Formats: sequence, C-alpha cells, structure tokens
Amino acid sequence: MDGLNERVGARGTMLWFNEEKDLGALRTADGDRIDVPGDAFMPGHKPLGRCAGRAVQFESVEGRISALAFVDDLVPRRARLRRSR
Repeated sequence: MDGLNERVGARGTMLWFNEEKDLGALRTADGDRIDVPGDAFMPGHKPLGRCAGRAVQFESVEGRISALAFVDDLVPRRARLRRSR
C-alpha cells in the first residue's frame, strides 16, 4: 500500500459545532485542531446543542475526516467508604 489511501483511526475531543453552518472543530489526541464538516458524522451522531469537551473517534483518509462518532469514556466509579456506627 502506498500510504495515500490508508485509513487512520483516531480519537479526540469536540471543541464546538455550529448547526446553522453545519461546521465544527475538534482537537485530536495529538493536539492538532481539525475543522469538521457536518457530513463527517456517522448517522445519529451529529451534535444537537452543546458538544464541547465530548470525546469522539473518527477516521482520517488523506486528511479528510469521516466516520466521526461520539464515544462514552466510562470512568469506573469509586467504591463508597462505609462507616460503621
């Protein structure tokens, strides 16, 4: 493979998305800022309302973002300290 059509899976964080302009931006795990068109989102994942700070995963092909979807970063809950009375 020549590397030009190589699909690269990545994760990042949404910075913002404007529904009227159908355009947004995200920050990759490497710290790069990438503009995101509305058609890059997977069906049912286009943000409605505020989305800043939400984790996303996406594919990058020749610098174009596709298959963008929100992911839930599940943080394990801490056990509660039980106090005897």
